[in-house]
Amino acid sequence: MMVQQLKSIIEGLLFMAGDEGLTVRQIAEIVEIDQRLSEDLVRELKSDLEQAGRGIRIAEVAGAFRFTTHPDHAPYFERMAYSPSRSTLSQAALETLAIIAYRQPITRVEIEEIRSVKSEKAIQTLVAKDLIEEKGRAEQIGRPILYGTTRSFLDHFELGSLEALPEPAAITPEAELEEQTQLLFGRLDSRRASLDEEF
Repeated sequence: MMVQQLKSIIEGLLFMAGDEGLTVRQIAEIVEIDQRLSEDLVRELKSDLEQAGRGIRIAEVAGAFRFTTHPDHAPYFERMAYSPSRSTLSQAALETLAIIAYRQPITRVEIEEIRSVKSEKAIQTLVAKDLIEEKGRAEQIGRPILYGTTRSFLDHFELGSLEALPEPAAITPEAELEEQTQLLFGRLDSRRASLDEEF
């Protein structure tokens, strides 16, 4: 296989891996190449992106490589996150936030098992809005990222602490998730109403 083709495959793998990233060993196993070649290719790809002035970069975090954004572009990402036109949370984001709020710390895979759908986009949205953050890594294979809520989450929903979250009364997991989501919706709606009154 040509070097450029291998780098293209690795680029796609890192995109699919999301925030959890991939280690050199994992990449080598998936692509079926030597670990040293795997590391050389990742570092070449990292250099290629930097030299081309691309907005996407490769960072090494806790032994894993993952995509990140150009640090000089941070002000634009902040504007996007706090843009009024993007201030509302989608149903998917709110469901994901409810799961994290009630069951933190929790991994992306565990969230997806509860929701039965991919949740990476919702997680990215919540991180961008500073409602959730990384809380460490789980003691499991691959050391997946654990997510939890932020101080901004408490401020946004006017909660003194996580203990102030409304208690869901439902019994089944599906009904409980729906109720947790509705409880957060209720808090979000009341928060919007209070903001409208202020202005």
